[in-house]
Amino acid sequence: MASSLGNTMRAASWKSTSGGLGKNIYIDNAYPLPKGAKSLPAGSTLIKVAYASLNPVDLKLAEAPVIGRFLSKGVPGSDFSGTVVQSRQRNLKPGDEVYGYTELPAFGACAEYVIGAEANVVKIPRGVSLEQAATLGIAGLTAYQTIAPFVKAGDRVLINGGSGGVGVNTIQIGKALGCHITATCSGANVDFLKTLGADEVIDYRTNDVVATLTRTGVQFDHIIDNVFADAKLYWSAHKYLKPGKQYVTIAGSPQFSVIKNILTIYLLPAFLGGGKRHFGFVTCTSKVEEHEIVANFVKEGKVKVEIEKVYPLEETGKAYERLASGRVRGKLVVKVA
Repeated sequence: MASSLGNTMRAASWKSTSGGLGKNIYIDNAYPLPKGAKSLPAGSTLIKVAYASLNPVDLKLAEAPVIGRFLSKGVPGSDFSGTVVQSRQRNLKPGDEVYGYTELPAFGACAEYVIGAEANVVKIPRGVSLEQAATLGIAGLTAYQTIAPFVKAGDRVLINGGSGGVGVNTIQIGKALGCHITATCSGANVDFLKTLGADEVIDYRTNDVVATLTRTGVQFDHIIDNVFADAKLYWSAHKYLKPGKQYVTIAGSPQFSVIKNILTIYLLPAFLGGGKRHFGFVTCTSKVEEHEIVANFVKEGKVKVEIEKVYPLEETGKAYERLASGRVRGKLVVKVA
């Protein structure tokens, strides 16, 4: 039990992001246990971590010019799976296999132990492995929340950036909900997205996406932008997104051009150059019932977990360097124990 724990644990850690987060991660064999590990706060759970998975937000927050300064050191990663050591949740007991994520910017998943809040820790359904479950925290829930509240069976959905951790889940969840899915990716991933169920795939390296969508005349019921490197796709969205429908993004960056576009979209009316379609950000909001829906999609085979590679804890830095490349197909996972 928690009382028998020592005072330290093994963890991947970082103290600087100079040259990139991945280059600065090292293994600390005597990292302090999470605060509260021996005296759990109400509603929280102490988990012995089996696997952690990586998300782009790990890099964005740590390497952000202002926010990153306040995250001067710590343990990376938010998504985890593992076994309950002790819990103050009524529905959990020691030995239960669980998954979830830590609240940002706490991170902490790439370590032997982590503490999860009640809304963020969910039992793993039978038939779903610890390795699979580790990928479902932020990436699975975000995918569900970008599409499920906005669509119905038969709707046409465009997913910009279909091959990343969120995109591969969104395609499959969309198909499970009965939608027609068009996705974009680089040429190397076109066939991959088709195997996930995408009805149509646009190779953005050989096709201008906006020109292609405009030329086809297809009208979408919903657009999900997992990239939002610029706002080109949004500014022309009135040509291929039905009136009254939603354009959502999970992305963005602190770059001036991105911030300027977002402010213009939100603050200026359409006739003065503002947005002509509804625009919104989707941030992962923990809802246990939605966690369970996503996990059951995996259990039922409706969503196949796509893992590019599993790294040992000692290679956490290499995993983050790969994440920083922007070319990951599916998820990167770290085996902690």
